[in-house]
Amino acid sequence: MRKAPALFLILFIALSGQLFAQDNSDPDVEPDWDDFKYELYNRGDQTFSIALGVGFPIAFINQGEKIKHNISPPIGGSGSLSYLYYLNPRLFTGGEISLLFLPTAAENTLFLIAFGARVGTQFILEKFEFPVSMALGATFQTYLDKAYFGYYMKAGISALYRVTHEWSLGITSNFCWYPEWIRNEPKKNVDGLFVDLALVGRYHF
Repeated sequence: MRKAPALFLILFIALSGQLFAQDNSDPDVEPDWDDFKYELYNRGDQTFSIALGVGFPIAFINQGEKIKHNISPPIGGSGSLSYLYYLNPRLFTGGEISLLFLPTAAENTLFLIAFGARVGTQFILEKFEFPVSMALGATFQTYLDKAYFGYYMKAGISALYRVTHEWSLGITSNFCWYPEWIRNEPKKNVDGLFVDLALVGRYHF
């Protein structure tokens, strides 16, 4: 009978050793790395863009009717500088300065200078980025000795490719509304509709 306690003691020590070894082993759980998704943008990211291209008129509307214009050829130049700040990986806000100039049949030039705020979202497919945005601000228009100060609105879309960590390159286009409303003579109000198309380089920082 004296051998029984010794046998129980040996079994107890052996079982304790097995339990201790199991407690210190790594759990048999697979990591969730497959579920991890890297975000190309985060809150606080910023971009600066420069765009150069062409612009052309779509229509001039007066009293609900399309009127003729003397822009010839019906194409000019466009350019813009813009800054964006990302609120999260998909939403951004910022500002822009843009220029659109168009020649006329009499060999003069119509200038439309705009500066305003831009907000939007973007869709990302690997290294491709597709920003969609709206802009609203003020515009200064000049033609010969005439000048007009008003506001403008744009709807824009871009297609960009992330070439390096710092740079994206692509194309951008905006549908632009430049109203010219005369307070004392509303019958002379004109809504100018334009489209621009440009090459764009975007710097990320």
